[in-house]
Amino acid sequence: MSDDFFSGPTRIMGIINLSSNSFFRSSYSANEKQALKTAERLIEDGADMLDIGAESTHPGSEPIPDEQEWKLLEPVVKTLVREIPVPISVDTYKPYVARRVLDLGVHWINDIYGMRFPEMVEIVSRYPAGVIIMHMQGTPKTMQVDPQYVDCVEDVYDFLDRRITEAEFAGIPADQIMIDPGIGFGKTVRHNLELVSNLDRLASLEKPVLLGVSRKAFIGKILDLPTDERMEGSLAAAVVGVLKGARVLRVHDVLETARAIKIVEELRKYRKE
Repeated sequence: MSDDFFSGPTRIMGIINLSSNSFFRSSYSANEKQALKTAERLIEDGADMLDIGAESTHPGSEPIPDEQEWKLLEPVVKTLVREIPVPISVDTYKPYVARRVLDLGVHWINDIYGMRFPEMVEIVSRYPAGVIIMHMQGTPKTMQVDPQYVDCVEDVYDFLDRRITEAEFAGIPADQIMIDPGIGFGKTVRHNLELVSNLDRLASLEKPVLLGVSRKAFIGKILDLPTDERMEGSLAAAVVGVLKGARVLRVHDVLETARAIKIVEELRKYRKE
């Protein structure tokens, strides 16, 4: 994917979940036909990319076996790679699954473990695909058990900086790396707010920053609202993220986010330096 893809307007990544344990039920697709229908709607709504996940990674969730994840992904990925015109990312941290979906032609691997498994770095480097390196403290099952940082923003910066260096050293092209601060993955409400408010610090790593704040728990805690009532809070956090340097927004509500960000992009044209 060329640098031009990220040099224009903010990109919107629509979410398709294949896990029935997904924290936001409306993003769930039970089979490839539903996934294709959802993908077509998300693209019509303004999605520039799609992210497909088959394992729930919300706080407290348990991992599923590699073969089970692959069984859920295989028919959907085959269909979407064949039928969908936008780049497709698969949300997996498992080398076995990554290799199988890369063989099918997906464009990105979205790794919540930040490619900490050596096999993952080596596998991705063999394909003409990119990687999204995310920061997470702990594991999905334990990550929200009293997360601690010396300085959250700087700690996340240092982690991403190290992982970028290792990925490039392994042969992954510099322009095929995105970074993600991992909002909600081993962070308190304050940590999440610090990261979104200081996203420009991470953008200084000179990689496209992907931000995933959509309907996250920190928004629910601030507003005291359940998952299905967090759209407005998600949009507010996304707008701040874009103003602070986010180049990709990973969202459930594509149409509403695309409209909000279009206004941001128009306002930017009239900013005086």
